[in-house]
Amino acid sequence: MNLEEVLARVRQLETMPLATAAPPAPPPSAFDALLAGARAAPLAASAVAPSTLASLLTALELAQPAAAPIPGATGAGPRLLAAAQSQVGQGEQPPGSNDGPAIALYRSAVAGSLPGDPWCAEFVSWAAAQAGAPLGDGGAGFRSVAALTDWAARTGRLLPAGSTPQPGDLILFGDRHVGIVEAVEPNGTIDTVEGNYANAVSRVRRSPAEATGFVRL
Repeated sequence: MNLEEVLARVRQLETMPLATAAPPAPPPSAFDALLAGARAAPLAASAVAPSTLASLLTALELAQPAAAPIPGATGAGPRLLAAAQSQVGQGEQPPGSNDGPAIALYRSAVAGSLPGDPWCAEFVSWAAAQAGAPLGDGGAGFRSVAALTDWAARTGRLLPAGSTPQPGDLILFGDRHVGIVEAVEPNGTIDTVEGNYANAVSRVRRSPAEATGFVRL
């Protein structure tokens, strides 16, 4: 090869794009390794060893993001609120009877409850029981708002009117009605979930001036 051919070859090499090394692959996670092993196994899914399936499920569950907590809520409040929210739309059958399959379920959380009773206090008693924080001495629940309020005051759970509630607090309207705080809006209005409102479990928007107090579990 003469000098001109050498120079031409050098110019050709200079114009060629440089090869770049691929970045090293990250090491496989434990879940990736388990999944690869399951795929490589020449067995039907039903024949995969139970220990392998259990490990895969556990790894998958750990990889899921945790549910976001309700802002501003503490204690049993988030669980109580979640139980109440699950019942929105349940109503009396027939309307105006203070009875029906759902209302009978709420009554089951209150000792001495009777068909036909106004059921707002029974509803919050049921939701509190689902949250693992039953209301009343011995978890007997309440048939009346007045009895619930007396118990809350005696046990240090009662917050006065004008307090800033948090999601999951009970909201009192004198001795005639009780609901559950769902959210407090920036303008101060209070969103609630209430049993026995319009013959059903309903979402309601309230003025803070309507509340005569709150109960925090």
